[in-house]
Amino acid sequence: MTQSPFKNASRRGFLAGAAATLAAPAIAQSSNVNSANTTEVERDVTQSVRRNIASFRSLSWEPYFDNTRNGAVLVDIDSRVVHYWSEDRSIYKLYPSSVPLTEELTRRGRTQVTFKDPEPDWRPTPSMKQRNPEWPDYIGPGPDNPLGTRALHLSWTYYRIHGTHDTRKIGRRSSNGCIGLYNQHIEELYEMAQVGTQVLLI
Repeated sequence: MTQSPFKNASRRGFLAGAAATLAAPAIAQSSNVNSANTTEVERDVTQSVRRNIASFRSLSWEPYFDNTRNGAVLVDIDSRVVHYWSEDRSIYKLYPSSVPLTEELTRRGRTQVTFKDPEPDWRPTPSMKQRNPEWPDYIGPGPDNPLGTRALHLSWTYYRIHGTHDTRKIGRRSSNGCIGLYNQHIEELYEMAQVGTQVLLI
């Protein structure tokens, strides 16, 4: 087994591995799986990983949305990129992202932003604690929070688009359902998106 790059495996190891665990689908959280497959980082992130990069390609909103009312967010999981169009389409942004570890953890379809969290905090579910009893019960907002500096809650339970303090996760399969962005990117998207912004994951 690859040794953790962190000397303090309790808190630091948890932080390196759990940023998207809050976003795991309820069915995935309750399944009896090895904890090594449920943390964000399944191997030493200092090792080379194939396709550890987002595929930047500009897209038009028309094939994906009927309109851009309240703005529109397209999450391209295969390309590991988040697209954003403002309602008047004067703003178009592309952001590299982290995506779920496996297809089983991946949810695709239409949802929307239901809550904008300016200071996300994190609590593991009971099933997470059962699999990982060393994880803390709570992490408040700040640099240790696995959800980064901002979070956009989606209408699907446990799913979020959020930041991460561990920038090595961006551009790779590293979450249990969440879509992760660099903190500076989620902060920018947070300001542009609103409750009701359309979100499509493909």
